[in-house]
Amino acid sequence: MRWPLVLLAVFFTSGLRAEIVVEALLPGLAVMQIDGSRVTLREGESRGDVLLISADAQSALVEIGGRQQQLRVSQRISGQFSEPQERSIAIPRNEQMQYLTTAEINNVRLSMIVDTGANIIALNTRDALAVGIARDEGVVASVQTAGAIVPARSVVLETVVVGGIRVDGVTATVIDGEQPSVALLGMSYLQHVEMQEQGGILTLRARW
Repeated sequence: MRWPLVLLAVFFTSGLRAEIVVEALLPGLAVMQIDGSRVTLREGESRGDVLLISADAQSALVEIGGRQQQLRVSQRISGQFSEPQERSIAIPRNEQMQYLTTAEINNVRLSMIVDTGANIIALNTRDALAVGIARDEGVVASVQTAGAIVPARSVVLETVVVGGIRVDGVTATVIDGEQPSVALLGMSYLQHVEMQEQGGILTLRARW
């Protein structure tokens, strides 16, 4: 099957120059040329400084030089790729009507759903351990879920970074067990950013 060339992106950052040509996009997978070498990346895989965060049939979300960029069909990007004066990230809504992004919590990457209805960040036991929260760490608490009141712990995360927007000392809840299956990015972080939703794209911008 012949895949058409869909996208050319050229990035520059602090001495790093990367030319990316996206040749094909499939759910969870992207076929790209990176500096002339063809590679197939699945979500979470990287080649050099290029990380594929997510992909579907229309676009790919990549990170290069510590900055996320949504690559879409027929889009051309070129020029100086450096730390912008205004830090922001655009998050497309997925088929489940969720705004799914990647955050760094205590320097560990974690998939998160932006949830303005959640007062604070919510992690399950597995994700909490992954970001360095011990099983006995935090203040004992409880949370009301759809089915019951379940045990939890209140903790403080050292750093939370989304799209280059860093917030230190963020309150979070660790819920015992496997729920939520995907961590929730709640208002304890979101109160520090400006949010705008338009056409299925949620944009987060740093307040300062």
